Amino acid sequence: MKVLSKSRFKLGLECPNKLFFTSNSQFANRKNEDSFLQALAKGGFQVEELARLHYPNGVFINTEPYEYEKAFQLTQEALLQDNVVIYEAAFLVDNYFIRTDILEKKGNHIRLIEVKAKSFNPNKEHLFVGSKGGLVGGWKPYLFDLAFQKHVAKLTFPEFQFEAFFMMADKTKAASVDGLNQMFRVPLNGNPRTDIIKQVSSINEIGESVLSEVNVDEIINGIINDKYKYNENIKFSEALISFKDAYINSKYFNWETKFSACKRCEFRASEEEKKEGKLSGFEYCFKKQHNWSDEDFKLPNAMEVWNFQGKNLIESNRLFMNQLTEDDFNIVPIVDKISPGERQWIQVTKSLEKDDSIYVEKEGLLNEMSSWNYPLHFIDFETSTVALPFTSGRRPYEQVAFQFSHHIYYENGTIEHKSEFISNTPGEFPNFHFARALKKSLENDNGTIFRFATHENSILNAIIIQLLNSQESDREELILFLKSITSSTKDSAKPWQGERNMVDLNRVVKEYYYNPHTKGSNSIKAVLPASLNSSIYLKNKYSRPIGEINLTSINFDINHVWIRIVEGQVVNPYKMLPPVFDGWTALEKEDNLSEMEGISDGGAALTAYAKLQYQDMSERERKEITKGLLKYCELDTLAMVMIYEHFKEICEF
Repeated sequence: MKVLSKSRFKLGLECPNKLFFTSNSQFANRKNEDSFLQALAKGGFQVEELARLHYPNGVFINTEPYEYEKAFQLTQEALLQDNVVIYEAAFLVDNYFIRTDILEKKGNHIRLIEVKAKSFNPNKEHLFVGSKGGLVGGWKPYLFDLAFQKHVAKLTFPEFQFEAFFMMADKTKAASVDGLNQMFRVPLNGNPRTDIIKQVSSINEIGESVLSEVNVDEIINGIINDKYKYNENIKFSEALISFKDAYINSKYFNWETKFSACKRCEFRASEEEKKEGKLSGFEYCFKKQHNWSDEDFKLPNAMEVWNFQGKNLIESNRLFMNQLTEDDFNIVPIVDKISPGERQWIQVTKSLEKDDSIYVEKEGLLNEMSSWNYPLHFIDFETSTVALPFTSGRRPYEQVAFQFSHHIYYENGTIEHKSEFISNTPGEFPNFHFARALKKSLENDNGTIFRFATHENSILNAIIIQLLNSQESDREELILFLKSITSSTKDSAKPWQGERNMVDLNRVVKEYYYNPHTKGSNSIKAVLPASLNSSIYLKNKYSRPIGEINLTSINFDINHVWIRIVEGQVVNPYKMLPPVFDGWTALEKEDNLSEMEGISDGGAALTAYAKLQYQDMSERERKEITKGLLKYCELDTLAMVMIYEHFKEICEF
């Protein structure tokens, strides 16, 4: 049985063509990740369990996701009661299907309560509806989701009155107890949907809840009645009918392509996936609507250009790079630097000329590097935000810094993996321990400190605020240190610029260096392999064991080799990180709750930390995940060192 669910309705709102692709498993989908991992990382299951404490003794409609009719039948039976609370109530009518997180029925009045692992400030004046009368963009998907739920519920039971609510993490509330996030745990081999272990049985046991309910019924009615539209080209009622028809009958909607939307389309197939028989929805659209051939997809196109909006390119049928001109870019030269517009045009020209040579503003980069003081410190943080706070007095989604790595590059070329920090203890709020460890690592000299992008600066700003509101005996000392290595963010009441403010190596890349191997990306995951492939020095050095290259490591032995060259190309070091549970037998791996294979990006690190916090597991498994996190973070700071060495090589510094 095929039904239009709320998730598919939301997908159709993004782009109706996606309903055709999601109805056919042959189409590749980059968002087909494990939803359990995503929800776990965000604390979604915990928020839902806490929300249920607000409405105790509910009837749980416990069916498999595909058992639409059974779930609806059980819901109908529960609704025969005059007063009842239902968890995951199901509504099925005319091939529309929804489940609502919490339903409260009193007589003929039903409250539909959508629980979101998302935070809000109830005091914000234009929270959902902006000052100009339109829906706030970030809330649109959630509001239309709830509108779909209410509409289907009313279709199913027209005799009832329905009212729509959100229940979410309230930024104005603080936890009243320690360990709130540990009161809802996923047991070993348990189903997070059905088997969460609650350490409390009543909302009264946690004091004031950090969740709040907000009535959005008026806005929801406005969506249903087309006062608010998701897209000006389609009405809510029209979307219901046409989306259902497209999904159930596997019809291609032929919705017009849009530059920004198509640029981030998830229905793309890699070359490996194509060899396995997977299809590309992106290619399907452009073949249908723009008559592209297979050869056209091999040509460089405008959607590949970094940070490019591509206004009117689809309308003027100029989507290939060879159709672009300098006039398409806002090129404003900056002396000895690469301006954003120049960077875009450099990418285009090098791509068209098949020129893989790097472009460097050498004089500017040399001047920048001359301002840095040895020894050089390279740091990287791994962080998380949790909906349910770790300790009393904390608010939802406060920043949690659980790990850092620190490399030092000395003037004589020696590289030392100097220090690291990790908190893997469930329920521990690590930020102040983190700050002390960072201070201990960096306070011994005045060497320049490097980060990659703005994240580390934002995190330390957040910790400064947390310290200001704390009773830590050394808070003044810690704040003074943290301010000395940071700059204030835009929303700071009192601006500051630390005398040892961290240098953003990502900014340095953007302002002075372009490497065609990055294909326009400036992330460290792209810049590192690009630098390695362009540098003879780095290839020669890092293809040798650690013990031979004047480098120390805390987590890898002296025989570890950081890069491997296959058919003339460097294998990305992140892909060479050893798998978690390396050396374990297949049977031992099967018994693991984490089901993790490797940690090679920030998302996997966040998931790993979430598992360490929210899941019961053996101490051996906990240690293995911790080891994986330490190795990943060590590579992040060594990657920065390698990029610095590449710059030294270029500038002969």
